[in-house]
Amino acid sequence: MPRSQPVTEQRPTSSNLRVLTQLLVFVRPYRGALFCAVIALLIAAGAVLGFGVVLRHMVDYGLSNGSVMALNQALLLFLLVVIIMAVSVAARLYLVTWLGERVVADIRRAVFAQVLKLEPAFFEVTRTGEVISRLTTDTSLLQVVVGSTLAIAVRNVLLIAGGLVMLAITSAKLALLVLLGVPLVIVPLWLLGHRVRGLSRQSQDRIADVGAYVGEVLYGIRTVQAFCHERIDEARYGNQVEAAFHTAIQRTRVSALLTGLVMLLTFTAISLVLWVGGHDVLVGRITGGQLSAFVFYAVLVAGSIGALSEVAGNLLRAAGATERLLELLDTKPKIALPVHPVALPEPARGEVELRNVTFHYPSRPETAALRKLSLNLRPGRKVALVGPSGAGKSTVLQLLLRFYDPDEGVIRFDGVDLRAADPQQLRKRVALVPQDPVIFGADAWENIRYGHANVSAAQIRRAAEAAHAAEFLDQLPQGFDTFLGERGIRLSGGQRQRIAIARAILRDPALLLLDEATSSLDAESERFVQDGLEQLMRGRSTLIIAHRLATVRKVDEILVMDRGYIVARGRHDKLINEHGLYARLAALQFRDAPETRIQAANE
Repeated sequence: MPRSQPVTEQRPTSSNLRVLTQLLVFVRPYRGALFCAVIALLIAAGAVLGFGVVLRHMVDYGLSNGSVMALNQALLLFLLVVIIMAVSVAARLYLVTWLGERVVADIRRAVFAQVLKLEPAFFEVTRTGEVISRLTTDTSLLQVVVGSTLAIAVRNVLLIAGGLVMLAITSAKLALLVLLGVPLVIVPLWLLGHRVRGLSRQSQDRIADVGAYVGEVLYGIRTVQAFCHERIDEARYGNQVEAAFHTAIQRTRVSALLTGLVMLLTFTAISLVLWVGGHDVLVGRITGGQLSAFVFYAVLVAGSIGALSEVAGNLLRAAGATERLLELLDTKPKIALPVHPVALPEPARGEVELRNVTFHYPSRPETAALRKLSLNLRPGRKVALVGPSGAGKSTVLQLLLRFYDPDEGVIRFDGVDLRAADPQQLRKRVALVPQDPVIFGADAWENIRYGHANVSAAQIRRAAEAAHAAEFLDQLPQGFDTFLGERGIRLSGGQRQRIAIARAILRDPALLLLDEATSSLDAESERFVQDGLEQLMRGRSTLIIAHRLATVRKVDEILVMDRGYIVARGRHDKLINEHGLYARLAALQFRDAPETRIQAANE
């Protein structure tokens, strides 16, 4: 299957973890929970640091002096510190986890809401699988980081800072030796950390590639199996998985090297400090309790630095995921609500005017889809667009729905420039019946009422009956309550088309857009669909795209398009007699048809 090229390499990157601070806007509404979590975190860190004081008291006053009372007091104090630490850790764990889940849920909602605002042009250059990966994989990673890793990192930073202070209080000489060894740990941490971050970003991109390929293959599973393409897709998917695996292993290898190197350097430094401290105890410069406390704090600092090096990789991965999500949040829709939208007139008339419209698709900027095109659709009239594939017919419909804005010229609906109107108010007055209608994974009620929250079951049934959809829906196992399958997989093409017509009837639009609504149907299905369309078109402005020229003989005007231009216009008989492009298309279409059909086409 054809594969689009990934665009992830073009994403901007940041050089540090400050990108995570941009998530504070999502944390701000929950300042109370954050404050309580910070207090619990400080108490827990303070309790851990308190163990050193208890240890020194127990050695110097309990063990060295042989005092049972002092030993009992030290043990009671130890138990008190344990209780305080247990309660604060439990509170911190709950609050931080709640905060992580809440923040990530808000981020998911914000990103999805932003994606829904983006125009179709965005999805011409960005794969759907890539967007899904950001909404699922990246947000899941953020949940882990915000809900646990970030708290662990802060906890270890507090323990390092507090431990260094306690080291200085316990023995300034030994603390100075420890500080001399800190650069040996910090330098490789940051040097290798940037490498981990780059590989983490690549790993996320490769996972997105895997997800995009799976979605593409499963969407076209019938084509895959019909063309016996399973082995090829299996091999290509395997290559995608292997690429993701090798990138992940590269990241893991550097992370393992980083952690091992930091631990080696840290505990080597502690060993040297112990050697110096042991000699000081022997000569009486410090007590055994001081050395014991110093060893405790040194191990605590070393362990915290080691733990910090482990979570650094996750934080760097989170920074990459945050970048990907912020890119979506920062993407400005090109089709947006004007600052001061012009209200469309009431009631809607369905009048359309295109004047000197030129348009290029963003993915094909070198080729114009429309060139200086002008047309006028008066209220209640029916106009058909015909022409070869690629002539620009469907582009006209997409511009009328304001999925894009023209590069030149103006488009008006009921006399209002589309750029000045609210896009949603415009679209509420328009209904589209496409060649391949979208059926959602829900029952018939939900599919027909799509876009209408406050309609009754009776209204939905009347729309289905007018579209000749009720007759087959009533025969389903649960009637209208039957689940129609993902993308309407349980329905035939004609049945999906009739549901799309019922959806349009329920909308009661001022302007109806028919995009080859019957071109792929069999004769029986076409009869039902055509009857439903006749009822739908009655009394409203209609713009029809049709390849079957026999279906447009009764329209008020036919516009013949070729390479973005309107090359002819008129009714069926007039265009046939002109012997132009329309006549050639008619001759090709009806050449092998029965004689009766040829006669019907020329009536």
